[in-house]
Amino acid sequence: MPTARIDPAAAARHFRKADPVIAAIVKQVGPCTLKPQRDRFNMLVRSIISQQIATSAARSIRTKLEALIAPEKVRPEVLARFSLEQLKTAGLSSQKATYLHDLAAKTADGTVKLKAIGRRGDEEVIEELIQVKGIGRWTAQMFLIFSLGRPDVFPPDDLGIKMALRNLYGLADLPTKAEAHALAAPWSPHSTIATWYLWRSLDLAKAAKKVG
Repeated sequence: MPTARIDPAAAARHFRKADPVIAAIVKQVGPCTLKPQRDRFNMLVRSIISQQIATSAARSIRTKLEALIAPEKVRPEVLARFSLEQLKTAGLSSQKATYLHDLAAKTADGTVKLKAIGRRGDEEVIEELIQVKGIGRWTAQMFLIFSLGRPDVFPPDDLGIKMALRNLYGLADLPTKAEAHALAAPWSPHSTIATWYLWRSLDLAKAAKKVG
């Protein structure tokens, strides 16, 4: 059973020896505040909603969905009661409404065992989750990071991560998957924390532009 958890202090010490670029971002940003979200089903719903749309748009849809099902909470049996057309009134596309229905069905019938999934290894978790329509490797990795709090996850297909790597390591273009993995290799076993700091580096860049 996996027992390793994110350890920001140990990660910071590791980066000082393993990668001065990440160590510098740690110094700029400060302590990592990543806290796993324990509501696993809701986390997957949020991930599906967020796919390929702006953060503000995803937040608006989540708010509308919660209002639609109120006073009920986001649960498999609750979402299953709403038709695709009803879900679309919250701003969901037909495709994403279908994905949420499939997630609810596969959670209810035990295809995806969210209560027990924390006892599985990272790759086993990914294999279980990608049985759901609309959940690919990236979404499963977000679940590993933000719900299970796994310490050594690196999502090379994440656009924000690729942009951060390009910016921080002086690349001419966005890195290929192989290039991203090569840059990330020194971070293990704290890749999750490094990933979090890469996202924060984009926030720093945006803030610097506003000031400039």
